[in-house]
Amino acid sequence: CHLIHYLRLSHHLIVLNYLICTFDKLKSVSSEHINITDAVFDGVEVRVFEPPGKQDEMLKRSVVYIHGGGWALASARTSLYNNLCRIMAESLNAVVVSVEYRLVPEVCFPEQFHDALRATKHFLQPDVLAEYSVDPNRIAISGDSAGGNLAAAVCQQLSKDEHLTIRPKLQALIYPVLQAFDFNTPSYQQNMNMPILPRYVMINYWIDYFNGNHDLAHSLLINNHTALDVGQALSYRGRLNWTSLLPSSFKKNYKPVVQTTGKAEIIQEIPALLDVRAVPLLAENETLQLQPKTYILTCENDVLRDDGVMYAKRLENAGVEVTLDHFDDCFHGCMIFTIWPTDFSAGIQTRSSYIKWLDENL
Repeated sequence: CHLIHYLRLSHHLIVLNYLICTFDKLKSVSSEHINITDAVFDGVEVRVFEPPGKQDEMLKRSVVYIHGGGWALASARTSLYNNLCRIMAESLNAVVVSVEYRLVPEVCFPEQFHDALRATKHFLQPDVLAEYSVDPNRIAISGDSAGGNLAAAVCQQLSKDEHLTIRPKLQALIYPVLQAFDFNTPSYQQNMNMPILPRYVMINYWIDYFNGNHDLAHSLLINNHTALDVGQALSYRGRLNWTSLLPSSFKKNYKPVVQTTGKAEIIQEIPALLDVRAVPLLAENETLQLQPKTYILTCENDVLRDDGVMYAKRLENAGVEVTLDHFDDCFHGCMIFTIWPTDFSAGIQTRSSYIKWLDENL
């Protein structure tokens, strides 16, 4: 993929996504008991999973789901996410709306955020909910990885929209990526070379999302962009102090990496590094207080573990009811790996726990 990119034949993410989708066509996922349709919500493609209606049945619950993939890969239509959303719809007897937001490199931040927000706001309209027989008081917004990032950002934006009459009851974030402020949290240090999502890969996803220069990767890795002399980052430092937000079992013996002098020009070149629509963990307390009841799933073998744990703590400190569901023996991305040949016990375990919480709280 990178050779093709180097030869300027195509962007490596386009090639990688093509390979993923080609492989995905080899799989077949049954959907006998769920009606699956594709629709367009305010210009954004979505896939809707509907359980069969029963006579005299009450309105259904619903989940707006945003898939992961570094804002650049996968699709609501791939078998992995198709299977997840189908099982959610069956298990919860709920209408599941899977958002097909546009990907890097076709578009970059903030377009993915805008797509997810537009599709969600469209669905939350009373007439649309009525069309799908959805209870307006029993709606969750959810997503995994980069989709968890978008779900958290959309939830924050919805909570501040004074004109919105219907809001999500819950948010459920699966190993979400929530900050680009500190790439040396204990989980980033501990899992820097962990398969599925090594630290350098996550940094490159951020750079691609922001349409930034990959020459900045090393400076980001050593936190040059948030050094003590970078004035733009100063006001955010207290919102992401992992020494106070993480339990000792996660901090272990790791030390903070805080540069005395850095490169303020990085923030000038990529201001989105401090934009809460991209980095929800940096939101102010007044916004966090408005968030709905929250579920956050984290995995020990994941650079993003501490993003989720810190967000859970900040929400809890703001008075939000939070369930932090941590798995010591699981890895990033595991929940979608439930189909042969990547059917892992970690996927079944995390998916079951996630669906159980939704069933009990939605």
